[in-house]
Amino acid sequence: MTSKGAVETDTSTAPTGKPVVFRGKGFKPVPRPWVGVAVFIVLLAIAEWGTRSGWISALTLPRPSDVLLTFIELFESGLLFKHLLPSLSRLFVGATLGAVAGILVGVLIGLFSYVRAGAVPVVAAIFPIPKIALLPLFVIWFGIGEGSKYALIAFGTFTPTVVATFGAVDNVDRSLIRMGQSFGLGWFSIVRKIVLPGAMPGILSGLRISLAIAIILLVAAEMLGAEYGIGAYILQAGSLYDLERLFVGVLILSLLGVLLSFAIGRLEKQLLKWRV
Repeated sequence: MTSKGAVETDTSTAPTGKPVVFRGKGFKPVPRPWVGVAVFIVLLAIAEWGTRSGWISALTLPRPSDVLLTFIELFESGLLFKHLLPSLSRLFVGATLGAVAGILVGVLIGLFSYVRAGAVPVVAAIFPIPKIALLPLFVIWFGIGEGSKYALIAFGTFTPTVVATFGAVDNVDRSLIRMGQSFGLGWFSIVRKIVLPGAMPGILSGLRISLAIAIILLVAAEMLGAEYGIGAYILQAGSLYDLERLFVGVLILSLLGVLLSFAIGRLEKQLLKWRV
């Protein structure tokens, strides 16, 4: 009886086993696009109020309403597409060449030791070079036309994509690879079913950075020897100290960056459906 009572006493003082509330939602991003829109509206309202009240000098920042009117005038005159379409063409060709080559080389570096030993020192040597400083060299090599612009954008996109890609391949969980080997998967099957899907989040993250760099280099390339383009438009506005036109060019570049980020986000949803 004593031992039984002792057992009963012990169980009565034991924890009740209250379930722990799952808090995983705090680590899963929830889309709230209205927050970003609200932030932009607040910033624009502050800028509009500051410029109208004189708290912000008109020589340093134009009124957002005047910038909007200038953008509408640019659209109605047809000059918007004359500048935008050549920029989109240069960005698409240059960034595509650089990103495809960067992903290919990065995957090869991540998979093959000999490629890593030969290519990593070269990438490490050219990665810190300011790509804008190479524009005169590309003009000498490819001419002042479209070739030098494509080459500059492609080269500037290539190096960060390589670094992000082979880093993503290196970070793939090795236990998954061993598991695939234990199930008898061949080399190509492991690369296709385990390595590339596992590296895809890092590759896409690196692609976001590479495309941002591509936009910067696009503007720099168009400021040299381009009649039409967003960079040429900004250069013309800056030389005339036309702040409204200058900020219209900056606005177009910002919208372009937002659209590219949105496109990468949609691509992530399609390629990373396996990720919970």
